[in-house]
Amino acid sequence: MNKDKKVYFITGGGTGGHIYPAIAVAKQLREDKNTKKIYYVGNPNKLEASIAKDEGFEFLPINISSMPRKFNFDFLKWGFQLDAATWKALFYIYKYKPNAVFGTGGYVSAPAIIGAWLSNTPYMIHDSDAHPGIVSRYVSHGAKCVSIAFEDAKKFITNNNIKVFGNPIKAEFFSTTKEVAKKELNLGKEPTLVIMGGSQGAMNINHTVISCLQYFVEKLKINIILQTGKKNYDATLDLLEKTYPEYKKTKKIIIAPYFSNMAIPLKASDLAISRAGSLSLSELAASELPAILIPFPYAAADHQRKNAKCYEEAGAALYIDDNELNQDILLKSVENLITNPQMLKCMSNAMKNFSKPNATIEITEKLKEIAS
Repeated sequence: MNKDKKVYFITGGGTGGHIYPAIAVAKQLREDKNTKKIYYVGNPNKLEASIAKDEGFEFLPINISSMPRKFNFDFLKWGFQLDAATWKALFYIYKYKPNAVFGTGGYVSAPAIIGAWLSNTPYMIHDSDAHPGIVSRYVSHGAKCVSIAFEDAKKFITNNNIKVFGNPIKAEFFSTTKEVAKKELNLGKEPTLVIMGGSQGAMNINHTVISCLQYFVEKLKINIILQTGKKNYDATLDLLEKTYPEYKKTKKIIIAPYFSNMAIPLKASDLAISRAGSLSLSELAASELPAILIPFPYAAADHQRKNAKCYEEAGAALYIDDNELNQDILLKSVENLITNPQMLKCMSNAMKNFSKPNATIEITEKLKEIAS
């Protein structure tokens, strides 16, 4: 075997916004003839474990929970947990000898990145948000390169090699056409509204959308694609059954707990209602899809609201605060946009300006470059 082939550690987890960019880079690395092995480092009890294994990557488990926001006994316990997790990461580093470590944020990435720093293993980080997470801010100074998705994030990062690459996302977003996506979902030519609450779903959004569904379908004559989130699927169906029992008679409504390939529902649509996680925004941008953004109000450092405002200021999206969301506001917002093709076109063009189709390749090439 070629002795120059490289070994990589990929780490990041907790939510899809950290996991899917990491997986996109890992898959790109796997295609490279000079890659020997890729290991995914994450929490065995979180979403990254099943996703990494499903994608065929060897998984190295590290137990670490999210950092308490207050300095108390729980914080002290977490400190000991982080210390143990870092020693575990160092064990993996000395055992498998990665040439580089790539982290996409979230608390689970901290031990592997700190381990890389302690062992002088080159590392690179990527942060998806306009306001970078605490892990990214803490470890950025030692990274060989910091990749970000928002220009605004630069002011929070301490590093001399910062690249605004954008978020790495699946290639299907740039290869799937609207015609193919609509055919896949068996949708007609009517305008289509897609609703998604991120990888975890959003029950507040689901509730409000359901109160509007009959009007959307019968008055506006539009198709509906609703991703409920796995944990909210049954509750959403129960509520829909009570609110709009006739929904079963129409072929205009598609409801699913989760779409493994989000390129299909997004490319099939003309307008989205969405949370404002950075990965979701990057997928919307790649799909050139105008959006009504309703940020998750409890996101760390309020980063979703900051993300949403960047897109609203650019004319790519409409912003609604979660605590202001109600039936009347949503009805008016959707109707004003879905019945105005010219406005949707302008928003689509603005959304396209956020798209970074080469992000995955550029990040992967930079990671290969820093690998010792």
